[in-house]
Amino acid sequence: MFSKFLPNKQIDQIFDLKPEMLKEKGIKGIITDLDNTLVAWDVKDATPDVISWFKTMEENDIKVTIISNNNQERVKVFSEPLGTPFVFSAKKPLSRAFKTVAKQMGLKKEEILVVGDQLLTDVLGGNMAGFYTVLVVPVVQTDGKITKINRMIERRILKRLERKAKMNREE
Repeated sequence: MFSKFLPNKQIDQIFDLKPEMLKEKGIKGIITDLDNTLVAWDVKDATPDVISWFKTMEENDIKVTIISNNNQERVKVFSEPLGTPFVFSAKKPLSRAFKTVAKQMGLKKEEILVVGDQLLTDVLGGNMAGFYTVLVVPVVQTDGKITKINRMIERRILKRLERKAKMNREE
């Protein structure tokens, strides 16, 4: 049951995803979360580093779509200047939005990577939809109200996973 919360990979920041590494793994598309994955949850616009990362992906023919549980205005204001497709009010971890984006990208599940900062929305949703998942360290350690609740639940899940891993190592 808890295996659905396990990402395939963990990284420090979105910029650790390099085109060369992605191409080696056959990745042609990225579905990324917005808040605390690309920028802090309370930052409206993309930073120069984020803009550069998106440009690098585009230059390397790697499709990127932003998928967020946030409202249309928030996601649109961030995504449109980048020229990046987006889905707002995605209802993650439900898999519908993930599958819709994959179809829009015209890619197979094994060609898409899902990246985000939350186990309960990004990793769980990506895993349930059948994608390769990457957990990134949140950009900032503060969160909106709903995310604070998710973080408390995530800490309990992580402790349980750590205990289980320790038991497996001891066996």
